[in-house]
Amino acid sequence: MDSNELLRKVRTIEIKTRGLSQEIFAGEYHSAFKGRGMTFSEVREYQYGDDVRDIDWNVTARYHKPFVKVYEEERELTVMLVVDVSASNLFGAVGPYKRDIIAEVAATLAFSAIVNNDKVGMVLYSDRIERFIPPKKGRKHILLLIRELLDTTPVGKGSDLGAALEYMTSARRSCPMWDWC
Repeated sequence: MDSNELLRKVRTIEIKTRGLSQEIFAGEYHSAFKGRGMTFSEVREYQYGDDVRDIDWNVTARYHKPFVKVYEEERELTVMLVVDVSASNLFGAVGPYKRDIIAEVAATLAFSAIVNNDKVGMVLYSDRIERFIPPKKGRKHILLLIRELLDTTPVGKGSDLGAALEYMTSARRSCPMWDWC
């Protein structure tokens, strides 16, 4: 695939999937953690309905009025796309190749993630790890992911999901909290 055709294809996928990600998939994440947030934000005056466990007793004693601590929930997530790029993706009897459909799905998920200010990374695999792209934010990074996904020619012949998941597990262990050293 020449560079002009690749850029045209990346742009087409961007236009198609950006609309999908903003209309359908870009919603608020629901936290798995219930209760207060993680990071202290501010102290504000107590309002009816506030939890009494949030009262900041030092500030309350100083101003002779009740004040509560306000916390922010840390919402920045890391999305890792693990994509099979083996030769089996070059199949398409009637419509587009599976590789093109996979690129559209991956792009939709990636654009949805950056709308929510999350990082997106990708592992391309066949029967080996073909390419690892560390997570980053931004439109330019997503376009790089799409271009790599469309332009990667696998060295391996088969497909080994277990090896890719094992690679992700070891990468996660070596970089605590997904900071990708």
